[in-house]
Amino acid sequence: MQNYLTLTELREKLGNRSRSAIYVDLAAGRLPKPIKLGGRLYWPEGDVETHLRNMRKAIA
Repeated sequence: MQNYLTLTELREKLGNRSRSAIYVDLAAGRLPKPIKLGGRLYWPEGDVETHLRNMRKAIA
C-alpha cells in the first residue's frame, strides 16, 4: 500500500525545509509533483524516496 506525505511530513523528511523552499524545488523539478486531493497536496512517499535516491547518486 502506498503512503502519502503531507507538506508538513515532507518538510520534516527534507530536514525542516521551509514551505517556500519546497515550492521553489517543485518549480525547478527537484521534487516530484504532488497529488491534489480535496484541496490538499500529498506526495507519494515511494516517489519521494526514489527521487531523493536518484539525486544522491547524481551527486556522488
